[in-house]
Amino acid sequence: MRLARRSFALALAGLPLARLNPSGAQAAPSILLDNVRYFDGRAMTGPARLLMMDGIIRVLGSGVAPDGAQRVDLTGRYVIPALIAAHSHIGHTSGDTSGRQYYTRENVEAQLRRYQAFGIGAAASLGLNAPLFHELRAESRAGRLSGALLLGAGPGLGMPQGAPPAGPMNLADDQVIRPVDPAAMRQGVNDLADKGIDLVKIWIDGLGDTVPQMTPEMARAAVEAAHARGLKVAAHIHDLSQARLAVEAGVDILAHGIRDKEIDDGLLALMRDRGTWYIPTIQIDEAEYIYADDPTITQDPFLRAALSTGMIARLQDPAWRAAQLGRAAPRRSDVRINKLNLKRVHDGGIAVAFGTDSGGTPLRVQGFAEHRELELMVEAGLTPAQTLDIATARSAQLLGLTDRGSVRDGLRADLVVLEADPVANIRNTRRIACVYQAGREVAGAIT
Repeated sequence: MRLARRSFALALAGLPLARLNPSGAQAAPSILLDNVRYFDGRAMTGPARLLMMDGIIRVLGSGVAPDGAQRVDLTGRYVIPALIAAHSHIGHTSGDTSGRQYYTRENVEAQLRRYQAFGIGAAASLGLNAPLFHELRAESRAGRLSGALLLGAGPGLGMPQGAPPAGPMNLADDQVIRPVDPAAMRQGVNDLADKGIDLVKIWIDGLGDTVPQMTPEMARAAVEAAHARGLKVAAHIHDLSQARLAVEAGVDILAHGIRDKEIDDGLLALMRDRGTWYIPTIQIDEAEYIYADDPTITQDPFLRAALSTGMIARLQDPAWRAAQLGRAAPRRSDVRINKLNLKRVHDGGIAVAFGTDSGGTPLRVQGFAEHRELELMVEAGLTPAQTLDIATARSAQLLGLTDRGSVRDGLRADLVVLEADPVANIRNTRRIACVYQAGREVAGAIT
């Protein structure tokens, strides 16, 4: 039987989310993926036989499939676990604009379906979320919301008048909590924990001394309150000094790469000692100039599938391109240093996870940004296999998703079928043939 191929448009048309055991839901059909070469965390292995039954993976080898299982021959194709985005933003943009008005059920669900169609099985929205987030997160965890699994930090916490800047980012008061002192910071964290979050987000960055930087006392208060509730803390940073402040305060995750200076051995040792995670988000800065560098990029079907007509028009506008290129030099420097530091961090034994900040602005294109980030990580000196492991199993570990992130017996059948081997060339992650979520086909080729 040939593998079914669906268009990206159909993938976003509201296909039902595969469920493991929701009350009254029809179980996913048993599907035998035959002649599979799959990513085992280190390399492509196989050929093998993978059975997806009741939304769970069974690696059969030469074992016998149950009667009635639908056989899909994957000769010449490759399977990886669905990607897990540990740093994104959801519901903040629409087309080529952003603002609080876009945080609606319909927009959040459409963006989760886009992530899913691009092979991303779970996305953590690190801040800027409106109060509706808590309801949608609960529905997603229960399997009642279509698209990728929604996780996140609620609105996140920053300094009064600090980052993220409300005016430039079109933020409303309910999208960022801005405590005035450590006691209020602790209260803010506890309030969010009561409502339901997966981790705590704080903004330490002073945006080049243009806004108040978070003080060590405020950062420590957030960490103390979060850890008391069993939650990790992710810190938005840019500079080496901010990263040091964050690690010394006890944060668990540097939610962006260090981009002003090369990381020093002392901070590397401290991060290693404290088990600090690192999410480089290289694409956050590249997104500011990559489209201006080459306007023909909008003809790429993979990117074009993620863009609105308004956004395509903006990227092709000569005046916009000239303006972006005129201010691109600092961003290019950020990308260069970010790559250098990612390699040092990874080689230094620091745990690295995967994220892009996609959805934070319209230029950080959800779905496309994740695949471009994989390529940037390889450009930084990581191997494709190391990068895929970071974007799947390691990110699942960071987010506490013990039921997914690898192709192993007993884990969720959240899988992406590719037309070519991504270990041979990381760009082959774009060659999506089919996406399965909990053993059910939810998306096909992006055309």
